Amino acid sequence: MTLDALREYGANVDEGLQRCMNMEAFYLRMIGLARDSLKVDELKAALDRGDQETAFELAHGMKGALLNVALTPLARPIAEMSDALKAHKDMDYGPLMEEILRERDRFVALF
Repeated sequence: MTLDALREYGANVDEGLQRCMNMEAFYLRMIGLARDSLKVDELKAALDRGDQETAFELAHGMKGALLNVALTPLARPIAEMSDALKAHKDMDYGPLMEEILRERDRFVALF
């Protein structure tokens, strides 16, 4: 994992580094922790069974972890889902879930 790979992925590395006191090793460690905290499959399962409360809790937790390290490509759709779930929006979450799965796979492939 390199900063260049994260930039190519679309992460706002400068913002993430700033949040990590410009310590590259610390930032990269936090990136690894964000990867390890992903619960995308659990989120999909909660949505599939109609459990929006659990889906919200999962999405909200991932949103915070991803935004802290500025992993924008994955954080953006998860934040959108979290906000929709919080508002109890009656919508088809399938397309948003597909985007999250795609971005998760792109991110995990960096390791």
